[in-house]
Amino acid sequence: MNKQDKIYIAGHRGLVGSAIVRNLEASGYTNLVLRTSKELDLTSQADVNKFFELEKPGYVFLAAAKVGGIHANDTYPADFIRDNLQIQTNVIDAAYRNNAKKLLFLGSSCIYPKFAPQPMKEEHLLTGELEPTNEWYAIAKIAGIKMCQAYKKQYDFNAISIMPTNLYGPGDNFNLENSHVMPALIRKFHDAKINNQPQVEVWGTGTPKREFLHVDDMAEASVYLMNEYDGFDFINVGTGADVTIKELAELVSEVVGFEGKLKFDTSKPDGTPRKLLDVSRLKEAGWEAKIELREGIKTTYDWFLDNNNSFRA
Repeated sequence: MNKQDKIYIAGHRGLVGSAIVRNLEASGYTNLVLRTSKELDLTSQADVNKFFELEKPGYVFLAAAKVGGIHANDTYPADFIRDNLQIQTNVIDAAYRNNAKKLLFLGSSCIYPKFAPQPMKEEHLLTGELEPTNEWYAIAKIAGIKMCQAYKKQYDFNAISIMPTNLYGPGDNFNLENSHVMPALIRKFHDAKINNQPQVEVWGTGTPKREFLHVDDMAEASVYLMNEYDGFDFINVGTGADVTIKELAELVSEVVGFEGKLKFDTSKPDGTPRKLLDVSRLKEAGWEAKIELREGIKTTYDWFLDNNNSFRA
């Protein structure tokens, strides 16, 4: 990408999209095309086609998606599969038809089978059953990967896909009804600290292991791969290291400064036992994560404190 190229970031207000915008702006890219969901309904094929015909972006970061944690995925399965299929189908097709030079599609590590070998390699896709609580979202994301590959195979359209692990950072969703585990824990421990509560309840047994990547690292990887990778195969993006939910909760508690106890609600679902990405292909492409977990949690909590009157809660 040249600094003056027209670059469209779909989902620029979301966790990943906003980080990509920050990275591009800091790197000197000056021609960013941004639309809110009110300005452009990505689930509308007619609206998306009209937008692309008018703007003709050269590069597209497809970071727009309907996202949520276990509770949201399990409660609204129809919304998750419908909205995500519509968004990615409309944007990928319109980008191709309007001669975009390249598109980068962001998926999710939940595409892998529930009991995939660990760490999960890209070739483990479609080798087993999905995690039941988020299979609808996962199927939509798998369809996105395959659509990018199909358009590359049939039309020679330069569409690549990257699969991030669990993301967190500034701009996250701290709503306890539909947030992911990291922001939910930050919010819970902060509220408990402020309200002098003796304990904090954490969903599940605390034994599942998860990998966490700071969203600023994710954004850097996205821009790097947009510039440097043109392969047919998708690429995992993560740190290559994981922690148990119990270890994560203890670390968040420490960073937030909560001095009470942790209580694990074993009646709540654990989800997949372990989700660790094999990042060999990413390293071969020339990129590695930089932000350590404790440092990342601290910067995320600092952002939360600065924005707790305005964050999405």
